[in-house]
Amino acid sequence: MVEICVQYAGNLRCVATHGPSGVTLMTDAPLDNHGRGEAFSPTDLVATALGCCMATVMGILAERDGMDLSGLRVAVRKHMAADPDRRIGCLEVGIHMPKTLTDVQRRKLEATARTCPVKQSLRPEVDIHLIFTYD
Repeated sequence: MVEICVQYAGNLRCVATHGPSGVTLMTDAPLDNHGRGEAFSPTDLVATALGCCMATVMGILAERDGMDLSGLRVAVRKHMAADPDRRIGCLEVGIHMPKTLTDVQRRKLEATARTCPVKQSLRPEVDIHLIFTYD
């Protein structure tokens, strides 16, 4: 169990504190929803969590199996929807991995990314498009 404490700081901003480490982060409402867009919005953090989770679980697999993921990059593009309610509509995830990986390694890594805990926790109404590129 991990506890994250959130304090409303006013002006549509919150400060979240990670219980185990004490590390804090600030959120701000986005420009298109009454905020200043000067920090991650809560939905930006969902997109961030998805990209970080995919990279992390692929890293765990790579360490276990002796794969070199040097240069791994993940870019997530978040698209909001407004109908019927404001929500995340689509997350486009571009995963760039080393071209030195074998076909077997690629398949394992792609399957691992597709089953990361954050992806498994999102509602099916959120369209998630994964694009794997080998640079």
